[in-house]
This record gives sequence, C-alpha cells and structure tokens, in this order.
Amino acid sequence: MQHRIDANGDTVHWGYLEAAIPPRLTIASGDSVTMSTVSGGPEFIPAWAKETPPGLIDVHQKIGKPTLPGHICTGPVAVTGAKAGHALQIDILDIALHYDFGYTYVRPLSGALPDEAKDFRNFPSRIDRTTKLAHMPWGHAIPCDRPFFGVMVTAPPREWGRINTLPPRRNGGNLDNKELIAGTTLYLPVFVDGANFSVGDGHGAQGDGEVCITAIETGLIGTFRLTARNDMTLTWPMAETATHMITMAFDPSLDAAAQIALTSMIDLVTARTPLDRDEAYALLSLVADVRVTQLVNGNKGIHVMLAKEWFDKPVKRA
Repeated sequence: MQHRIDANGDTVHWGYLEAAIPPRLTIASGDSVTMSTVSGGPEFIPAWAKETPPGLIDVHQKIGKPTLPGHICTGPVAVTGAKAGHALQIDILDIALHYDFGYTYVRPLSGALPDEAKDFRNFPSRIDRTTKLAHMPWGHAIPCDRPFFGVMVTAPPREWGRINTLPPRRNGGNLDNKELIAGTTLYLPVFVDGANFSVGDGHGAQGDGEVCITAIETGLIGTFRLTARNDMTLTWPMAETATHMITMAFDPSLDAAAQIALTSMIDLVTARTPLDRDEAYALLSLVADVRVTQLVNGNKGIHVMLAKEWFDKPVKRA
C-alpha cells in the first residue's frame, strides 16, 4: 500500500529527536510512503523564486523556532511489527527535487575550517528541476541529479531523552552520506517498537566532507519502502547500493569512526563469506574504500565501501 505525508506545522519535529514523539502515520511493514521535506526559513527564499513552499511557511507560523538547534524532520512514521533490538530496512525508491531554489552558506566558527569565513555569506542557487542543475551566483552549474536526504533516522532509545538532530548517532540521523540516493537501501537499528522513521535535510548536491557545513540545502520529496527486519540485528547504520555494501560510523574522532566502520565491514565479510577475520582485514586493505562522509556535525562520519562482487567470489586457499 502507498501512503503520503507532507511537511507542515503538524507533521514535523524541528531540531530534536525523541522516542516520545507520537507517530504522524502508521503503516504496515513493506508498505511505501512518500514524504516531502522543507528546509531553512523564509529568509532563505530568494526574491526570484517562482514559488513559496507552503509547508515551510506553515512550519514557521505554527512552530516558530526549533526546540533544539537542528533540522526540520518530517514524521515520524511507525512501522507495524518493527521491534526494538532489530532493524528497519529503508528502500529509497525515489527522490525528487521539491524547490526551484537552494542555499549554501558559510559562517565564522563553523565547518571543517572554522577560522576561514569571516562573515556569514549565503549563496542562493537557482534549481532547474528539468535539467537537474543548480546555478550558483558565481556562474557554475552544479549537477543535482543525485539528491539525497541528509537526515534519515529512527527514534532514539527512550533513555537518551530529547536530543538534537545535528550529530549522527547509532540510530542514523544527520548522516550526510551522498551515496544514499534513490535505488539505495539503508538499514537502521530500531530502538523503540514501531521504529518511528523520520526524514529531513534535503540536499541537492554535496561532496564527501560537507566541508563548509552546508550542501545545496533544499526541499525534497522521497518515496521509501519501510520493512521491519526482525531477522536482523544492527549496532550501526549500514547501506547497500546496486554495486556496494557500505558500513558507517560516527565519532568526534575520525580515527575512532574509521575503526568502527572497518570493524563493521570485517564483521559483515566474515558473516557472509568463508574468510576469517585476518583474511577479511587484508582484503579490505586491497579493495575497500574508506571515505570521509562529513567533518562538520560534531560526530564526524566515515563510511567504508566494498564492492558486492567480493562477497560472491569463491575462496580457494592454497
């Protein structure tokens, strides 16, 4: 069955995550849901924009300001049968550009280079949803053919209380992983029954690192198939593309995040192939890619990508 939930003042939570947020919608495991998102405030809508997102204005009129510093998230959506201690499978079926504008800003004391920007400067972009190009004010046209949601998240454990959306954590959140495009499957740990999935922080384009703290921030419309995976237990988020398996981890230390993501990939390889841990460790050094997801969200991100062909190759020890 197909469902839809659009971002407005009654369907979003702004700046925070909490197990106690009541679901805006409950669907059956395996159903699909289309979710629109909004981003920023009215001050980021350029004078030349052809349309004003009504959901964005409604959010600002009804809520006014974020509960904690963070993102406007649509949801949560509860999934019948999803159990704490297991996993939620999120098949990203489609992602469409929602606005004809985006924004990218720099500001002092932010990003990977906190001393670089001396003042706040916003760079609005004109998004052509037909050509999927964002035209920057200095003349470059940036491809927006791989949009993705910076935030995809399940509800945190109840004992965490109310937390802001800025740092990514074990339940996902502000992942800012540019590989999570349409056609990708994301797996998130479930900490409360129902999973309570939310989405936000639409990105038209972003490089690995998100170095200035913003991507092309914009509104998106995503369609997701949500499936309770009570046959799966996860400690950290994981993703699967048509060609690669991806493990992810987040920590204030990039070294620690890399160690966690690599260990998770070794766990995956040894679970799905005859290789032992030493062999899997060596294999990752030869054919896996360790990438910096982002540097700017408090908990820094690392993701490890391993082509799926290496899970299928026969093992013939000498």
